[in-house]
Amino acid sequence: MAWSRRAAVGGARPSGAGGRARPRGRRGSQRHGLAGGGGRGPEEGNGAAMAAAARARVAHLLRQLQRAACQCPSHSHTYSQAPGFSPSGKTTDYAFEMAVSNIRYGAGVTKEVGMDLQNMGATNVCLMTDKNLSQLPPVQTVMDSLVKNGINFKVYDNVRVEPTQRSFMEAIEFAKKGAFDAYVAVGGGSTMDTCKAANLYASSPHSEFLDYVSAPIGKGKPVTVPLKPLIAVPTTSGTGSETTGVAVFDYEHLKVKTGIASRAIKPTLGLIDPLHTRHMPDGVVANSGFDVLCHALESYTALPYHMRSPCPSSPIARPAYQGSNPISDIWAVHALRIVAKYLKRAVRNPDDVEARSNMHLASAFAGIGFGNAGVHLCHGMSYPISGLVKTYRAKDYNVDHPLVPHGLSVVLTSPAVFTFTAQMSPERHLETAGILGADIRTARTPDAGPILADTLRKFLFDLDVDDGLAALGYSKADIPALVKGTLPQVRDAAQLHPPQDTQSSRGDMVHLGHLRGHMKTQIPPSSSFAFTLFH
Repeated sequence: MAWSRRAAVGGARPSGAGGRARPRGRRGSQRHGLAGGGGRGPEEGNGAAMAAAARARVAHLLRQLQRAACQCPSHSHTYSQAPGFSPSGKTTDYAFEMAVSNIRYGAGVTKEVGMDLQNMGATNVCLMTDKNLSQLPPVQTVMDSLVKNGINFKVYDNVRVEPTQRSFMEAIEFAKKGAFDAYVAVGGGSTMDTCKAANLYASSPHSEFLDYVSAPIGKGKPVTVPLKPLIAVPTTSGTGSETTGVAVFDYEHLKVKTGIASRAIKPTLGLIDPLHTRHMPDGVVANSGFDVLCHALESYTALPYHMRSPCPSSPIARPAYQGSNPISDIWAVHALRIVAKYLKRAVRNPDDVEARSNMHLASAFAGIGFGNAGVHLCHGMSYPISGLVKTYRAKDYNVDHPLVPHGLSVVLTSPAVFTFTAQMSPERHLETAGILGADIRTARTPDAGPILADTLRKFLFDLDVDDGLAALGYSKADIPALVKGTLPQVRDAAQLHPPQDTQSSRGDMVHLGHLRGHMKTQIPPSSSFAFTLFH
């Protein structure tokens, strides 16, 4: 059965209004369990040539993402900015490597944090969290452990959900004044990322804020100073920030998200305690889970490491986010299986300890996977979706400002994105669709994208989430701003890529923003990004 959201036309309900869409009926003869809503693959006659051209176009765009021009700013790395070509003359890389934080998993491991800090020699600790969590058991458990082990600490609870450069700088000033010798971050990705930034700049007090921010918005300088130990205690199940060297924030001057990315800032230890998942509202569970879902899907379908170009001139210049590889693949697929089995249960029943515990672990698994392979279009396009938010306020988020949660901004584009990227690796897209529940026993590879797209739409439908941007308040008029926010580098990165490459990638993103369905904007079948983002 094919799944879709009904468009708002004429007297139909407006975007975001009450009522739910119904699944479409069966079409003619179907070759697979979930019929492709995005159309059929290339015609049999000249299918091979068209498929080759399509794969080349997908590879081109994904390569641009990896090289920097439209790389997801939150998952880039200091050394990924055009490192040059190898002396051997190879134009693509020939190796990959893994880097990940130490992690400890188990119900109750949070109470071990005091012992860990004592073993690290810490005597003056910064405990970072947000005001919503500051009075809840996760933070209280950490404080009790610090007191028990005789460790002095100060609490910073002004972390902003979806942090900005301003909120980062406030935390940095607190860290500089405190002269701390260790840090503990208790919270979701916003808290862990804020704490990473505070640790970095307090350890490098004379650096300007933009020194370590990823280029082209910042200078993208490598981190060469030693940092203090940082223990991350995640209380949400999504970002995987406890395993990665990334700190994401809204750069308000340009209304885009960017980040600081370096292996040097990854936490020393991640304490993954499933007891903390009991305090998550269902909306937070869902949106966090969507982030895990896309981390796994994007890293598994990323451009393979041996196709990444240019080949670094030195092994030390090899980026942290290198493309799909055999080790990251294992983590991504395992995380995806957990999401398929447990996410809906975790959202629907807060007392389902098994489901919520497994989703907490899946977040770390996916973090290990994408933390070395990287992500691509869903994340790259998510930042203007959340950064340009107008009035939308997400359910179950206690904030005083409009907010599109990160996981929601990522997953909304996923049906369109994977319809497109399937042209590059249809077998992997079919495999992931099967993991998520599609019947792929008789599926054809040209249908891989539509099958995965429909599977994702059904997944969102089952969790009462619209799969288009209209529900967030966006319209066709917002497409130029969304494209501009996706590719902020275009203004300053002419030296990184030939103009035709940048224009081609920008054109692909514009096509992805086009509307079909109720707005009747028809995209020719040959267009690389003929998909619906607005329903």
